[in-house]
Amino acid sequence: MKLSKRLKFFLSHLAISAIIAFLAIIIVFCVWYPFPLAKAIGVTYIFLMLLAIDIIVGPVLGFIVYKEGKKSLKMDLGVIIIIQLAALFYGIYSIFEGRPAWLVYNVDRFELVRNNEIVENNIADAMPQFQHPSWGKPQYVAVEFAKDNETRNDDTFAEALGGISIAQRPERYVELTQAKNQIQQRALQLKELEQYNSKTEVKKTLAKYPKADAWLPLKANAVDMVVLVNKESASIIKIVDLRPWQ
Repeated sequence: MKLSKRLKFFLSHLAISAIIAFLAIIIVFCVWYPFPLAKAIGVTYIFLMLLAIDIIVGPVLGFIVYKEGKKSLKMDLGVIIIIQLAALFYGIYSIFEGRPAWLVYNVDRFELVRNNEIVENNIADAMPQFQHPSWGKPQYVAVEFAKDNETRNDDTFAEALGGISIAQRPERYVELTQAKNQIQQRALQLKELEQYNSKTEVKKTLAKYPKADAWLPLKANAVDMVVLVNKESASIIKIVDLRPWQ
């Protein structure tokens, strides 16, 4: 059966849109939001809905306006494609700006800091490696605690009144290795995970990471998770989709 030019355009437009969407999914979920951080931030549903709307609406509008011999056809289709691409790029840009930038060890837990949550007032005071977050996967760091009472009080008030954690301030970042002793002291026993998760789920998850012998909480935007660690080396094994508290 011979397909009409209208249907051919619709199918080719749909196929190209699907390919672009597939590439976007790979970048978002494999690079910017590696599993399970998309769930921790709560971006999965929003992003997939955005892609679905963009993939469907563009080709459908093209199919509706397509009419052979129409003088303004090229312009009409061009406008639809431009709007479709603009909506897609704006959505991807928003996802990029909200990507997890730093996984910050702070006192007794890790905090997930998104790119658009970084407080840059004193960014020039940060060490060079912490002044610009990675364009790829989030990086692990730790915070250096204030040595004087005045700064500690300022930190407390900023978090209590303004909701700004020192984990959001790159000028306070140090290499994660400098928090080795703290991590070793604060790391929790794996058995404790069964207080907040089913025993079956804990056992199934831990079986995948035999080197993990302790854990720490990960405070995130939507769903708090668990960071599995090796206590002896204070090394990070994996972030897993288990709950660290009720």
